[in-house]
Amino acid sequence: MPREAVFLDRDGTLIEEVHYLADPEQVRLIPGAADAVRKLNDAGVLVIVVTNQAGVARGYFPESRVSAVHERLSRLLGECGAKVDAYYHCPHHPTEGRGEYRIECACRKPKPGMLLAAARDFDIELARSWMIGDKPCDAGAGAAAGCRTLLVRTGHGAKLPDAVADVGEAVSIVLRARS
Repeated sequence: MPREAVFLDRDGTLIEEVHYLADPEQVRLIPGAADAVRKLNDAGVLVIVVTNQAGVARGYFPESRVSAVHERLSRLLGECGAKVDAYYHCPHHPTEGRGEYRIECACRKPKPGMLLAAARDFDIELARSWMIGDKPCDAGAGAAAGCRTLLVRTGHGAKLPDAVADVGEAVSIVLRARS
């Protein structure tokens, strides 16, 4: 039976925005983010983080640092009784960077590649799922994958007119829509 998921952007949605975050010690949860993730866990909704990481393409940090940041994020969430079911990241950039990472790919948001990969991996029904983020590219990826979308006013979303306050409010909307 296909499952539903909430796809969450990482930087500016779950954790404080840090320009090209490469140091796991800089990971700081946005207030209420752990509670929001735990509510999704308790409701049986898959929580999948999807994040563009062009710092890899630009050579600012190796791809292994993305995993280290995700390990730290998982540890912080775990301390609050919350968990992410999977992380997907795009290390590419279409015009910046070098080598194999400087490509036009299908995974960089607003393209839906990361969401589609997760849907295959976890048997997710995208029409029942949501994408929550702080940038229009997050909503674009969600819409392109067939998900419902919400934007938050944290991170880069501070001036988005149709955004909700934060991931906590977004998750409340998602959970109300399930009933």
